[in-house]
Amino acid sequence: MTTTPGTAEAPPPPEPAPIRRTADAEDDGRRLDQVVARTAGIESRAEAQRLIAAGRVLLDGAPAAKRAAVRAGQVLEVRPLPPAPSALEPEDMALVVPYEDDALLVVDKPAGLVVHPARGHATGTLVHGLLGREVAGGDDPTRPGIVHRLDRDTSGLMVVAKTERAHRRLQRMLRERRVERRYAVMLHGTPPPAMSVDRPIGRHARDRTRMAVVTDGREAITHLRVLEWLEWSGAALAFCEARLETGRTHQIRVHMESAGFPVVGDPVYGRRPNGLGLRRQFLHSRHLAFPHPDDPERRVEVESPLPADLQRVLDRVRGG
Repeated sequence: MTTTPGTAEAPPPPEPAPIRRTADAEDDGRRLDQVVARTAGIESRAEAQRLIAAGRVLLDGAPAAKRAAVRAGQVLEVRPLPPAPSALEPEDMALVVPYEDDALLVVDKPAGLVVHPARGHATGTLVHGLLGREVAGGDDPTRPGIVHRLDRDTSGLMVVAKTERAHRRLQRMLRERRVERRYAVMLHGTPPPAMSVDRPIGRHARDRTRMAVVTDGREAITHLRVLEWLEWSGAALAFCEARLETGRTHQIRVHMESAGFPVVGDPVYGRRPNGLGLRRQFLHSRHLAFPHPDDPERRVEVESPLPADLQRVLDRVRGG
C-alpha cells in the first residue's frame, strides 16, 4: 500500500476491552446468543449474533455456535467490535447544546440543517458540527452517535450518543418507546381537542422521495392535543402538541395530512401558499425526556422554546 508523502494513515480504532463473566443460574440452558444479549454492554440479540458470527464470543475459551446451550459456571468472553473508522472532518459550527455529559448530548437543531451526510450534502451537516464533541456509536461511520433524526426543515431537540454503550441503550429505549418526544405543530383545519392516529407508514408507491400511509407499512402512532384554536384570513388553524409513540420518517407530517389536517408550511404534504411568510413546515421538537443510559434512575428532560421564525408566525396569527 502506498501513501502520499508527508501524510500518515490514521491508526485503526483501539479494540474495546473484552467483557468477561461467569454464566449464572438464569443463563443455565439458554442459547448462547440469548446469554450474550443479556450481558451488560451488548444490549440486543442482533448485536450478540453479529459478534458470535464474527468469532468474537468465546465460551470456556473456545468459539461456539449461537444455538449452543450455556451451562451455569461456564466462562463467557465477549470482544465488542471497535467503532467504525470515519473519514469525516469536524467543522466549526455554532450549535446550541442544552444538555451534555460524558455519555450523550442533546442538541437543539436549527431548521435548514441536514443531520448527516447524504447525496448532495457531503459537508455542512449536523454530524460535521458535532465531531469535535467526540460523538460515537453505531455501525455507520457517516452517522457517529446519531440515535434518531429530524427532517432538514424541522427544528428542535435531538439526543446524540458519545459512547457505543450509550448509543445501543438509547436505540433500545426508542424501540421500547421509553423516549418521550413532543413537538409543537400548527395545522390547517379544526382537529378534535385530542386524537390519536394509528396508521402504518411506508414509501409512496409512485414518488419514492415521499412517505405515505400504506397497508404494508411499518406501525406508526401519533398522539395529538390541541393547545389553541386560531384563524387566519378566514381559515381555521390549530396550534397543537404532537407526541410520537413511534418514529417513522415524516411521521407527523404524513399522519396529519392523512387525517385531513396538514402541517402549515409543509412544502410536500401541506397546502400552498400559506400566506404567513413561513418558509418551512411549522414543526419543532420542543420536549425530549428519557432515562439516562448509564443510570436508569436518573431522568434527562430538556425543553426548547419555539424558534424565532415560528414564534413570529404564531404571534401574527394570534394578532389576527
